[in-house]
Amino acid sequence: MLPISVCIIAKNEENYIGECLRRLSCYDWEIIVVDTGSTDSTVEIAHTYTSHVYHFDWVNDFSAARNYSISKASNDHILVVDCDEYLEKDETAAHLIVRLPLLLSPRQAGMLNLISLSADTADTRQETDTAVPLVHEHVARFFHRKYTRYEGSIHEQLASIDGTPLEFVPIPLTFYHVGYSTPAIKKKKADRNIAMLEAALQADGANPYLLFQLGQSYFGLSDYERALPYFEQALSMDVNEKEDYVQTMVESYGYCLLNLKLYEKALELEGIYDIFAKTADFVFLMGLIYMNNAMFREAVREFQKAASIPVYAVDGVNSYKAYYNIGVIYECMGNMQEALEYYGKCGAYEPARKRKNAISAVHS
Repeated sequence: MLPISVCIIAKNEENYIGECLRRLSCYDWEIIVVDTGSTDSTVEIAHTYTSHVYHFDWVNDFSAARNYSISKASNDHILVVDCDEYLEKDETAAHLIVRLPLLLSPRQAGMLNLISLSADTADTRQETDTAVPLVHEHVARFFHRKYTRYEGSIHEQLASIDGTPLEFVPIPLTFYHVGYSTPAIKKKKADRNIAMLEAALQADGANPYLLFQLGQSYFGLSDYERALPYFEQALSMDVNEKEDYVQTMVESYGYCLLNLKLYEKALELEGIYDIFAKTADFVFLMGLIYMNNAMFREAVREFQKAASIPVYAVDGVNSYKAYYNIGVIYECMGNMQEALEYYGKCGAYEPARKRKNAISAVHS
């Protein structure tokens, strides 16, 4: 058996846990499932895949439940998975999973690749399709339990037990997150998170990470008016610009401004450009900000730059979506040849194909 324990907490996850455990069971590692009060068939399904199923009384604290699940493991190397996350299986992953404990030192935490569906920013990306973009995140989930534990009642984070900084490194694991696949499920989970975050904020006082998560919860519900003050308050505090959540917060803040049509205020992000322009997502956002301020030359420059940056979170910001927006700008300026060139770079992207056909029909 692999010296790794997979730890899962669950509550009323009958729609997801079976597929989650089926994929995990392809590997010879220990699987721990801790149920926090399911009233559906979650526990019964879990028992078909593992004998290590436990109960934990829910106390409105995700870290408490996570740490309890970790305490039930037989191995020190822990991989934490949610019920609505499905492991991508391929031959390369199978080979590397065996070596996972050797890839990290005890004071390092491994960050897996989590791919999910999101429509959070689709309405501001200057496109006419209704396709939901893919979002790629790197989340810390693999660690040595003698040095690392969870902290925080909501949106829990890994922290070292002795207070020394953890080093976060990528690991060759990819999971698909399917739990927010419908608006109803998304709203239910967001409402739960908001209530817990507000309680944590009241108990702990002003905290930029909690403020970010509250803003992000409202942002995910497209409630930009409520999201904006949380982002503004968090960004006014002393934050570490190198932390991944700060990068995400700045980008979400920018999209809030665009959705609320605060275009001139969004231009203030020029002042932090050099700090955050390390991802295609931020550079793409700046392209949209320039576009909405009728600064078309600057917008084209930013979209072209975004297309050259390999680091991204949302699918298309460094490829077909950037090219499409350049095509839109050139078409609006009457430069049809340039528009056709950039629409052609979009591959099978349907909005670009429609514009190409429309231009060709008029100029044929």
